[in-house]
Amino acid sequence: NKVRIYQYGDGLAIGGSQSGKWNRLTVTQRGWGNTTISTQDGKRNRTVVTQGGRGNDVFTTQRGRCNVLGVAQSGKRNTASADQSGRCNALAVIQTGKGNKSRTVQRGTGNVAVIVQD
Repeated sequence: NKVRIYQYGDGLAIGGSQSGKWNRLTVTQRGWGNTTISTQDGKRNRTVVTQGGRGNDVFTTQRGRCNVLGVAQSGKRNTASADQSGRCNALAVIQTGKGNKSRTVQRGTGNVAVIVQD
């Protein structure tokens, strides 16, 4: 499954859920309300979220094996969060702007996390 979503404007929001193998989610949100909620299941999930603007938020959960997650936020209130399971996990979060917060939980074998906040 592959999903690419581009949102530009005011309220912005996305839900989500995917199942199976090789799930890909790419989200770009520019504008005001920002929000992304994502859940992926299965193996080899990849999520990339880019947010610029105001409210920012990202919540994501990935299960299975070999998950990769990337988040870039700029703007106002930032928040990230994540949750990966399985093995071979990797995560990168870059937050610039105002409120920055991030919560990362990775379980399994080869976890790597890089978080940059400014």
